[in-house]
Amino acid sequence: MLLASDTAAIHAAIRAAGDLFLPNFRRLPVPQTMPDLQARLADIEARCLAALQGALAEAFPNTPWLAADEFALSADATALPAEYWLCDAMDGAIQYVQQLPGWTINLVLMRQAEPIFAAIYDPLAQELFWAQAGAGAFVNEAPLHPSTKREPGGMVAVFEHTHGLDQDMMLRQRVSQGLENLLGNYGVVRNYGPHGLQLAYIGAGRLDVFLQVGRDLENWLPGLLIAREAGAEVLTAAGQPWHWAADSLLVTAPGLGSAFVSYGYDSQ
Repeated sequence: MLLASDTAAIHAAIRAAGDLFLPNFRRLPVPQTMPDLQARLADIEARCLAALQGALAEAFPNTPWLAADEFALSADATALPAEYWLCDAMDGAIQYVQQLPGWTINLVLMRQAEPIFAAIYDPLAQELFWAQAGAGAFVNEAPLHPSTKREPGGMVAVFEHTHGLDQDMMLRQRVSQGLENLLGNYGVVRNYGPHGLQLAYIGAGRLDVFLQVGRDLENWLPGLLIAREAGAEVLTAAGQPWHWAADSLLVTAPGLGSAFVSYGYDSQ
């Protein structure tokens, strides 16, 4: 359990990092070439990471930092440090450069291969979603609770997919099958961009079902802890308990996961 002073330091750091980007939002031109886009994204990543590291250096002087791409390259969780920060910096950075809402600052503290503290900050809405393992989930200071809907026609489901669908036709077919099942069984199917924010919205009862087929662990972890601590159901797309090595993620309001699987999703 983190000290209250440590929690306050994390909250202040992630809010300050996100608010750095508010003054230029929709003031900079949308990049029109791939080199310009890549340069803008790299600048966002560097500025955000530097702000977070500088703000948390005093409270966590001995905790190393792993960028999302470094984490993704590690196939063995036991080979990673016992405790570390996992930072995607700005989740939804493409939305930011395209002058769209739906960009957040994501941060998760990992210990012994498990997330123990996560924070997702939406600067435009001034909403900070956060959770500590075993202590519940919150938006700002209000507790989070998933929806209690039971009629699929009134539910809002969201989906995500990994990169590389053009290179892996089997994965592409699995993604298509999952999306088809969502479209055929829920009243509204959407994608709202950042993984973490969508998962936090499951915890807040704003969304009812999240599905992603294909492994994307570094993007899942912050929102996964928040959704789980709020009381959401966390499974694989095949309806099995979610685990570190899973190559899919199904997060729903309580009791909805088994219903989705009964609609006929096939993970093979």
